[in-house]
Amino acid sequence: MMNPTYWLAIGFLGQALFTARFLVQWAVSEKQRASVVPVAFWWLSLCGGSTLLAYAVHRQDPVIVLGQAMGLFVYIRNLMLVAKSKRREARRLRRDALSGHHFKHLAASTK
Repeated sequence: MMNPTYWLAIGFLGQALFTARFLVQWAVSEKQRASVVPVAFWWLSLCGGSTLLAYAVHRQDPVIVLGQAMGLFVYIRNLMLVAKSKRREARRLRRDALSGHHFKHLAASTK
């Protein structure tokens, strides 16, 4: 198999990515002065979880494999929901722009 140092590096990289998601979430929440889960949290979760899953498979650790594999579904689903929300918002903005709703709203607010 591969050098054990290589796999330790993979494991530490996965753990660093996984830990970074909490630091990002904390920093964004502090900046907005509210509890916020930024999209970067889900991307770091997916990258860190995938890396840790690879490490766990190499180590043949069924407990970590199961935990990381289940988490991947949650991270992917949340990224799907974020993308769906962005598409929905883009459609709404296009619809409003085509209908002149935005201009009507601006005109009403200046009265």
